Amino acid sequence: MIKYVLPVLAIGIVAGYLNNSFGAPLLNIVFSEYFFNLSLTVLLFLMGMLFAADENAVAKMRQAKLKILVFPLAVALGSIVGGLVGGIILRLDVFASMGVCAGYGWYTLAGPLAGQLFGLEWGALSFAVNLLRELVTIAGASLAAKLDRYAPIAMGGATAMDTTLPIILRYCGQDTLITAFSSGFILTVAAPFTITAIAAIAR
Repeated sequence: MIKYVLPVLAIGIVAGYLNNSFGAPLLNIVFSEYFFNLSLTVLLFLMGMLFAADENAVAKMRQAKLKILVFPLAVALGSIVGGLVGGIILRLDVFASMGVCAGYGWYTLAGPLAGQLFGLEWGALSFAVNLLRELVTIAGASLAAKLDRYAPIAMGGATAMDTTLPIILRYCGQDTLITAFSSGFILTVAAPFTITAIAAIAR
């Protein structure tokens, strides 16, 4: 599947660049406001169908219990510690570095929020870092799954509930749907609070 994903992604980037070069703001509005939202809605609908089609889904959730919370907690902690270590190695503001990584892949939120709390440069960096996290998950899920079937879920962070979910299911198996979706959902909810909390501590 990855051999189809990367070329399509590259074509999309080229198409977006050409669109901006020829100045077509209407297309930007149509794609960002309608097509993208529609595709996500359809994706979530299909994931809901997969969940409902799994007769053992509810039983798996009951069996997992607190494990559903432990996994995203570990991902969140790993992301923040990674930001701390990266900040120390690169001699950057460690709080801002942790705040950037606390976006968990949700770049459309992390970029503007980090920019507001830590400054414009950190906002741009946060957008790039979290976008890169999603792209690396898409490109590297097949390899990561060979090391550990739950590794792509951790890599995807908040995106494991939507944009990277099909890739995760493809390489990790349909039975990881509950873990991936719940982890992505919890991290999505936690991201704005975590970033804001880190900024508050820094002050």
